[in-house]
Amino acid sequence: MVERADSGAVASKTAVPGVGKRRGWVVAGSAVVVGVVLGFHRHVPNWPGRVGSLLESFLPWAGLFIVVLLVVALVRRSAVALVALLLPVGAWVHAFGGLLLPGEERGGLVVVQHNVSDENRDPAGTARALIDSRADLVALEELVDPQLAVYEKSLAADYPHHVVRGTVGLWSKHPLSGEQVVDIKPPSIEEGWSRGVRAVVHSPYGDVAAYVAHLPSVRVGMGGLASQRRDASAALLGRAVAAESVEAVVLLGDLNGVAEDRGLRPLTSQLGVAERGFAFSFPAAFPVARIDQVMARSATVGHIRTLPATGSDHLPVVARVVLG
Repeated sequence: MVERADSGAVASKTAVPGVGKRRGWVVAGSAVVVGVVLGFHRHVPNWPGRVGSLLESFLPWAGLFIVVLLVVALVRRSAVALVALLLPVGAWVHAFGGLLLPGEERGGLVVVQHNVSDENRDPAGTARALIDSRADLVALEELVDPQLAVYEKSLAADYPHHVVRGTVGLWSKHPLSGEQVVDIKPPSIEEGWSRGVRAVVHSPYGDVAAYVAHLPSVRVGMGGLASQRRDASAALLGRAVAAESVEAVVLLGDLNGVAEDRGLRPLTSQLGVAERGFAFSFPAAFPVARIDQVMARSATVGHIRTLPATGSDHLPVVARVVLG
């Protein structure tokens, strides 16, 4: 008698009608929301606080949320949730699945982009790591004295051609010409701020206009994403690229934004981005986003990857650019 009463009590506690079904619909609803955001993130308003750009900065990480929903759906044995999950899975694969595929590494220019940090305590070691990449072009940002002199001395033998303007520079194995400052300073920034340079690289594959840029930083606070200066600088850089007379263009830089960020549309609307690889580059201790970019016009950016950490808070990124 007592045993039957206990078992009935247990049954009443574990079998609550409708609870599992309701939770299945919650998971299904969450899956639909994630899928819609992934597929239509461009339609998320950018106000207040540039919420659209903030969302796009971490869009690939929606994959982790999808995995969590999948585990919950399997635990709950919810068929409706599993079916609903097909929407975000398909949207994520469409947006980022190609980046997981292996890339071919043949021909073209090997380029390295690295914000070396103005607080780098080992510029010589950083220079050696860049040399070991055997890149044709090396773009650096946050070049300040006395570290700049170390980079110039350390890279000279392997990269006999280089140009530095302001705090950005380009080192090349191939001859350069047409070196000039690219003015990407927003009106709200004081005079003396110089973070853009352009030069024509006379490579074995043809001439290419190489741009090196370091866009203003963004901040995430209680008011959202503060990216007004970054966006204004991207617009100025986009105009310079659009006016470039050399057909092939490669842009290397710390753009302080991911390729999906609508704030970089003045650039991504006319330049192609890497076809393979995530290459999260910042922060170096635990990279969550690639804000160091390689983009190109009349050229293809193949597989992009990161190099081991240097003395910077960014990881270097390396990619192969095939002209034509």
